[in-house]
Amino acid sequence: MGTVSLPDTWVYALRLPHDPRAARVARMTVRAVLKGHGRHEVLDTVELLTSELVTNAYRHTGGPASLRLTALADGRLRVGVWDSHPRVPAPFGEPPGDRVPLAPADAEGGRGLRLVQEHADCWGGLPLGNGPLDRGAGKLLWFEVSGRDA
Repeated sequence: MGTVSLPDTWVYALRLPHDPRAARVARMTVRAVLKGHGRHEVLDTVELLTSELVTNAYRHTGGPASLRLTALADGRLRVGVWDSHPRVPAPFGEPPGDRVPLAPADAEGGRGLRLVQEHADCWGGLPLGNGPLDRGAGKLLWFEVSGRDA
């Protein structure tokens, strides 16, 4: 009888309602998943950045959001947040990894995306659906953090 080992790659997805508690639910989910997979080294960063993206989805849309956590074979972790608004904000609207001027630390908004620039290894975003029948398809924002070997 052979032993069963958990795969290094996995995917979790979560649909979030348009609710002010969505960021908290996302944080709790990220914490549980990463602890369950022994990914303690990225837990705080992923939890913080996920919370920022989900909060933005709630604040800037009137619809639901989705969260997707993907562990890649090389140890990286990719987090994607979909929402129903088609506009991709800077720095996500720039080519992945490009840096744009950061919001001042005392600014009313924009600090969450500053955190992504400071703590993620790479990030990006894309509007979804360009055809006339794709109205309301929204956008996907994502970031990646390095794995164990970083």
